[in-house]
Amino acid sequence: MRQVYLDHQAATPLLPEAFEAMKPYFTEWFGNASSLHQHGLRVRDALKQARRQIAALINADSEEEIFFTSDGTESSNLAIKGVAYANERKGKHLVVSATEHPSIINSVEFLEKQGWTCTRVGVDRDGIIKLDELQAALTPQTVLVAVHHVNHDIGTIQPIVQVGRICAEKAVPLYVDCEASAGWLPVDVKTWGAAMVSFSPHRFYGPKGVGVLYRNKKARLVSIIHGGVQEGGRRAGTENIPAIVGAGVAAEVALRDMAERIALTTRLQRRLWDGLKTRVKYIKLNGPEPGPKRISTNLNLSTEFIEGEGQLLLCDLNGIAVASGSSCVSKSLKISHVLAAIGLDHALAQGNIIMTLGRDTTEADVDYVVETFAKIVEKLRGMSPMWDEFERGIIDSVIAPTGRGKSFSEHAADVSGKAAH
Repeated sequence: MRQVYLDHQAATPLLPEAFEAMKPYFTEWFGNASSLHQHGLRVRDALKQARRQIAALINADSEEEIFFTSDGTESSNLAIKGVAYANERKGKHLVVSATEHPSIINSVEFLEKQGWTCTRVGVDRDGIIKLDELQAALTPQTVLVAVHHVNHDIGTIQPIVQVGRICAEKAVPLYVDCEASAGWLPVDVKTWGAAMVSFSPHRFYGPKGVGVLYRNKKARLVSIIHGGVQEGGRRAGTENIPAIVGAGVAAEVALRDMAERIALTTRLQRRLWDGLKTRVKYIKLNGPEPGPKRISTNLNLSTEFIEGEGQLLLCDLNGIAVASGSSCVSKSLKISHVLAAIGLDHALAQGNIIMTLGRDTTEADVDYVVETFAKIVEKLRGMSPMWDEFERGIIDSVIAPTGRGKSFSEHAADVSGKAAH
């Protein structure tokens, strides 16, 4: 059976170059970066080199602006809570988009329980933040704005340059989550005017177990993990040197190969979407069409009359790895808050899967997915009561209404009402 991996947003294979660079730091050069002897000095040099490589990827001024954490979630927590605590004398108001990653949403909710307030700015049907609402949300008490670069669910590219200008006008720090974009799209902290940026190298062929937080030297930030003075006193704990070394190499390769990666995934994304919408009826792309407003690696699809979990399981049985929502929420089997924010119909949100492409994906992989997925949908619809009711004219399609029946939501409400009586 052919094996096709289309979950690159969750994790990517480790680059051979990164793996080779990491090996000596497990065995031969195993010292602690805080030690004053030659073993520590050698490791400190490696740490400094990795900071330079990461800084180059995002156009940071200095390696001193790069901090290493355990992963992207920790970086998000440090950015949100660290800025909030550092600036609470000024105010206790935060602003985020309604479609942020769970690590940001949950960090904000944690602070709200301690007395902070937060304005959640809406998005349009493509998931693009409403800039007028953002501008209106800022107050003299606002201490941070958090807006992602690319949405983790639907691949929407946010207008970060405009967001940065709005924040600069009000002198409010901007934090940009680049989990879904770093290594795949240009990230420029200077052009954006970002106070902080975070990402995880394991999403662009680096190792797991390391996260990155860029912090502009002017941004106030306090530690949320207390202990030693590692990472400039902003993140206590012995650094994961092998992972950091691998992250540096992955960043260097990503910067070098970015144009090639974008060209490949752009071509494959269009081939995949064109094939699926031709072969599968009643399928919808969530978020912008392939093009300048959508990252070239992501397709978020809703297939009507069947659920996403069934699609994911049958894809897996046929050698195709896909996701059914963010890896941080998919286990809960809840409807994505991102899909709710863009106003997607409840039934379509339940039939949602995400396919994400990588540098090793081929045209043959894409063609296999199109062919196999069409058969999977046909099989699942053959077992679906919703599909049966659609064919009998009891319910109608949301994607392409025929006018023959009620929407699934209206039909469900009728059934629920009858049951109550």
